[in-house]
Amino acid sequence: MDWLFYEKEAAAKGYTSVCGVDEAGRGPLAGPVCAAAVILPEGCIIEGVNDSKKLTEKKREALYDVIIEQAVSCSVAFGTVEEIERDNILAATMNTMKRAVEGLSVKADYAMIDGNRLPPLEIPCEYIVKGDAKSISIAAASILAKVTRDRLLLQYADKYPEYEFEKHKGYGTKLHIERILEYGPCPIHRPSFLKKIYQKAGVEMPEIIQKS
Repeated sequence: MDWLFYEKEAAAKGYTSVCGVDEAGRGPLAGPVCAAAVILPEGCIIEGVNDSKKLTEKKREALYDVIIEQAVSCSVAFGTVEEIERDNILAATMNTMKRAVEGLSVKADYAMIDGNRLPPLEIPCEYIVKGDAKSISIAAASILAKVTRDRLLLQYADKYPEYEFEKHKGYGTKLHIERILEYGPCPIHRPSFLKKIYQKAGVEMPEIIQKS
């Protein structure tokens, strides 16, 4: 597999500042969605970089520092729970990707997006299905997004210890669902994502306590 295939294609079209973009956290029941954009030096291959889901937490953490060090520019953005609830998760994800690209200290002239939709960018872009397994730039972005979001959820684990966010990072695991039903939702839970859980349990969903 040529990790640089899509980067080379963009370069052949005349683009000189190509970024890869990916997100983490579309599916969880709690916490924000996170997106990252990464511009790597031309021809750069970082050993060990892969789709973040295929790497261990320890490996992602190690690669995070290498990516930050070697990248021409990188940027991370969050889409809040409030934004997710207001606009829906897809719109929030697309706008978070847009903010990540716009946050690059070196302006990108082309963007490669993981998935099958394009965020509302003002520069030329393309989407690549399973791009985090095909493009080194997107794979690097997937690692930054995943590590950044996981670190935030560890902070939430300290603030809301009863949910054990350090174990599931907000995803809908058996443990997480049990904690939600036992303690009710907390301010970082996504109400629209919890409706089916409460319906299945046959109980009314309590109101989420607002952030103080």
